Amino acid sequence: MNREVLAIRHVHFEDLGSLELELGERGRLVRYLDVGFARIEAPDPVSASLMVVLGGPISAADDDLYPTLVPLLSLIEKRIAAGLPTLGICLGAQLIARALGARVYPSGRTELGWTPLTLTDAGRASPLRHLDGAQTSMLHWHGDTFDLPDNATLLASTPACENQAFAWGDHVLGLQCHPEIRADRFEPWLIGNAGELVAHGIDARRLRAETAQLGPTMEAAARRMFGEWLDQVEAQSKP
Repeated sequence: MNREVLAIRHVHFEDLGSLELELGERGRLVRYLDVGFARIEAPDPVSASLMVVLGGPISAADDDLYPTLVPLLSLIEKRIAAGLPTLGICLGAQLIARALGARVYPSGRTELGWTPLTLTDAGRASPLRHLDGAQTSMLHWHGDTFDLPDNATLLASTPACENQAFAWGDHVLGLQCHPEIRADRFEPWLIGNAGELVAHGIDARRLRAETAQLGPTMEAAARRMFGEWLDQVEAQSKP
């Protein structure tokens, strides 16, 4: 089995974070494709064992402003059609939703900070059970949202965003939230988004302190969730 993981990265500090630690322990090699530094259409969408589309500060619907979105959508569509494991985080989840025919649009409010997830019955029966709000909180950082794609299963919500996590089939997982965050590598998030924090009246000192307090528990839970999901998709892919 090909052990390579292809990660589509839009900004350097929004990487796989703690999920990369889980992959490393499993002997999985991560290859990043940095948007803007490489041709989006260059990778074979079906060659990697797992593809992850990471977050970023742009809108998933801004094709006219960001010409990388159309070839990335094509990559995602081919990957999903092939029935191969695909994970989207924040912008990545929005792009997966759009690739599945759903609408992505401004939510009318920015969800930025720590809020626990409320899981659906399907979420509690899935690997996301490790991220239940009764056990851990979750970091959110987005202004857009999306409609639930046809035939998708809603897994989690928050008061500000109904569609926080969804599964599509057995091989696709979309997470509007940020389970990959690492508390010990959070400072670049604050520096890289300083203007946005000021615009929304959010004190970087408070967000830093909350992340230091809540991050380690969430990291451990996120790795358990991700590991269980990997086990499931790998078991399903075996002949």
